[in-house]
Amino acid sequence: MLNTLWLGFFVTAALAGLAQWLFAGNAQIFAAMVEALFGMAKLSVEVMVLLFGTLTLWMGFLRIAEKAGLVDALARGLAPLFSRLMPAVPRGHPALGLMTLNFAANALGLDNAATPMGLKAMRALQELNPQPDTATNAQILFLVLNASSLTLLPVSIFMYRMQQGAPDPTLVFVPILLATSASTLVGLFSVAAVQRLPLFSPVVLAYLLPVALALAAFMAFLTTLSGAALAQLSSLLGNLTLFTLVVLFIVVGTWRKVPVYEAFVEGAKEGFDVAKGLLPYLVAMLCAVGVFRASGALGYVLELIRWGVDLLGVDTRFVEALPTALVKPFSGSAARAILIETMKTQGVDSFAALAAATIQGSTETTFYVLAVYFGAVGIQRARHAVACALLAELAGVVAAIVVCYQFFG
Repeated sequence: MLNTLWLGFFVTAALAGLAQWLFAGNAQIFAAMVEALFGMAKLSVEVMVLLFGTLTLWMGFLRIAEKAGLVDALARGLAPLFSRLMPAVPRGHPALGLMTLNFAANALGLDNAATPMGLKAMRALQELNPQPDTATNAQILFLVLNASSLTLLPVSIFMYRMQQGAPDPTLVFVPILLATSASTLVGLFSVAAVQRLPLFSPVVLAYLLPVALALAAFMAFLTTLSGAALAQLSSLLGNLTLFTLVVLFIVVGTWRKVPVYEAFVEGAKEGFDVAKGLLPYLVAMLCAVGVFRASGALGYVLELIRWGVDLLGVDTRFVEALPTALVKPFSGSAARAILIETMKTQGVDSFAALAAATIQGSTETTFYVLAVYFGAVGIQRARHAVACALLAELAGVVAAIVVCYQFFG
């Protein structure tokens, strides 16, 4: 899938470049494409320098939280909920703790760190699978929730914005929080409808109703604020949440007699190992996207979409953010590359860049997650997993666009 997508970027760029040369008389198009190729390679290294630090930092803090028992406590606290949503998984099964770790990494925006934990969780769930080639209800729910990617603290996106010179990298904190909540809720309700999960049982309501009410109250409060006040609140909550988590992990770790420095270094080493393997993929995708845009191919696609949107009488500013949304279901690295490229060409605080960042944080890569997670355990029949995951992804994209007009429109 990634091979086809990557090849498609270059082949389409080549055809668009030829069209510009032969029909538009633009003899400089190939020079621009080559310049974009090497420019994106340089940008990849610049992004990776900051990515090394970010992943190393947060994997270190996550390891402190793990050793302090915060992850186990969260797993125990969620056990009654999991027993209703995943009745086939016994209480205390290792899969529950691994899923909690995966959700925690996704919540912190560490999507690359979340993948190894998610694969371990999927293998643990596979041990309970009576039909190894067919996804169980528990595996489908886990995959859809993973694909919807509830992101409470999108540090990776903050990092990309900071690398591109954003005065306030956390500006998109609240928009992402609202958009990712929408995608996760739609994913949960769609799976629940198919699997007939008891979402209205007292235990499940005790978990979900307070969250839903708090979210509704928060959204009602946001509607009373001006655009400037919304941006200021998003910045405050983003930075406050970020620093509060750091202090919480360290204080609880110290209280639990955890050697916090040693634990941090241990986790940081793992983060470094995860980060160093990303550079080849980042270079590959950024260069492909750079050539795709420089050739004019991306412009043609966007103009076609803009023309259709304009016919409907709808504001077209969000169209520039759609490449991230269109690629995201197939490849996280490609969507990440397009996001960075959008921030670089449109301006890091332009409406397009802010909307693309919100879209990037609202969902995961559906087909990538499906291929990797189910492929790792040999599942061939995904049942309703794809439909539910794509529905959640669509909800996240639509919510991201609507929220951005509310915040930045």
